[in-house]
Amino acid sequence: MMESPGKARLHGGVVLVLGLCALGGVLAAVAGCVTTVTAAPASAPASREGGLVLSPKPLYGKFVWHDLVTENPAAVKRFYSQLLGWEFQDVKNSKRPYWLIKAEGRFIGGIVQPTGVGKGGYSQWLGYLSVPDVDRAVGQVSAGGGKALVGPEDVQNIGRAAVVTDPQGAPVGFVRSEPGDPADTGLPHPGQILWMEYLADDPVAAVDFYKGLLGYAVEERNQGGGLYYVLKEGEHPRAGILRKPVERVKPSWLTYVRVDDPASVAARAEELGGRVVMAPRPDVRGGSLALIADPSGAVLALQRFPFEDTGAPAASK
Repeated sequence: MMESPGKARLHGGVVLVLGLCALGGVLAAVAGCVTTVTAAPASAPASREGGLVLSPKPLYGKFVWHDLVTENPAAVKRFYSQLLGWEFQDVKNSKRPYWLIKAEGRFIGGIVQPTGVGKGGYSQWLGYLSVPDVDRAVGQVSAGGGKALVGPEDVQNIGRAAVVTDPQGAPVGFVRSEPGDPADTGLPHPGQILWMEYLADDPVAAVDFYKGLLGYAVEERNQGGGLYYVLKEGEHPRAGILRKPVERVKPSWLTYVRVDDPASVAARAEELGGRVVMAPRPDVRGGSLALIADPSGAVLALQRFPFEDTGAPAASK
């Protein structure tokens, strides 16, 4: 569990930006990858040449894609290339400028630039959950007090998708992919997405909502600052939920990347034009966690794994 990150600016509820561009981002990404996708059993190793390894069955409840919505794609591409070794592939013929992110030979997400908005603190990471029925999921969000931002809508050769803010105001995407979901291929390599964590106003309400939405099993863990809830699909931990550590922070989903040395990566982030939101601290997961903001302001968690702690993340990819 995170302790207070001091001057953190964890953006939540960037409704205008998401309504304009985020859905186009994930769909452009899947369309851009579709010719390089390989179907394989969940236990099969990921292709080291690129593309995606797809599960033979849907993995509902898994975060299957991650978009960085940013007003400065050029700056963040330089930043993440030097910080984490990410590579980028321009997607042609997409609705708006979009770049696929490849980490250690695996497509993990994309970068999308908002259009038609003024400058402001809009940059943030957006995760997409695999759901069996996008329309039903959006209906459950609306019934719970959330809001549909984009869609649901069909996309040729892809499936159906939507972007919403959930009942506590956190942006999240839903997708039902006809080609399939990225397979569980073992522990992510350094530089790849490790975990997703929900910073909630009301953790119990958030657990109840997402459990009702996707049928998760819920495991409770005692941690220094309170209860931590792990959402599980079968034996696979998919995400964590905890009370947000700072009152002024809006409810949001926080994206984690695996790194070997969070302290050195965080220091390097600052050298490259980013900002250290929280440096590793002994009282927070034994110094294994750091929070940074990239040059556009989007916050990302850097996590060493495994680490000596009984709490999350407990990633299974």
